[in-house]
Amino acid sequence: MNWLNSQAFTAFGQHIIWSDLIGNTVGLAALALGWLRNIWTWPAQLLSGLVLIAANLSVQQAGGVGKQLVVIVVALWGWRAWTVGRRGAKDGTIAVRFATWRERACLVGGAALGTLAVGGLFAAYPSLSWSPWADAYIFVGTLAAMYAQARGMVEFWFAWLLVDLVGVPLNFRSGLAFSGLIYVVYGALVLWGMRDWWLRSRRSTRPALEGAPA
Repeated sequence: MNWLNSQAFTAFGQHIIWSDLIGNTVGLAALALGWLRNIWTWPAQLLSGLVLIAANLSVQQAGGVGKQLVVIVVALWGWRAWTVGRRGAKDGTIAVRFATWRERACLVGGAALGTLAVGGLFAAYPSLSWSPWADAYIFVGTLAAMYAQARGMVEFWFAWLLVDLVGVPLNFRSGLAFSGLIYVVYGALVLWGMRDWWLRSRRSTRPALEGAPA
């Protein structure tokens, strides 16, 4: 499997390796499938995680490896959650909604504490990561985003956007140029997906609001 970390081509002076190219292309497809609320988003995220482990190992980015391991575990859980949710829906689709304020507080608080804990671990053991706090932020942010996606929360798009803001420069600095470029495309898809899920969440609550007593 050494070919995965061999050079595929060079673009704009950056060397693109196969694992970076394949993993992020599949990841981009997974994001598009998530936008469409297609259950195949989860197998695609799982495959992307497996391939990107090789990419992150090639540049000794432990946080990235940990992130992909989380992607694999949460993808399996999300796959199951969406399968159950789709069976329980009348129209067989995945319902989306905004999180409650309590859920938002738990997501933000958990992400903050998780980043401090993981960042502290990486800082204490420099061999795990050359950029401990950025790695920790991406690791925990990815976990929060995927959890919110599995629960059908519109906020998962906001979480991905915040992860991208750090992920793009970090990947360029780490030598994973294609990851950096593809994260820019992710950003555009995130904005479109955020709008689509927001509109869907409003439509799903409108009948209940219209039928409520004045």
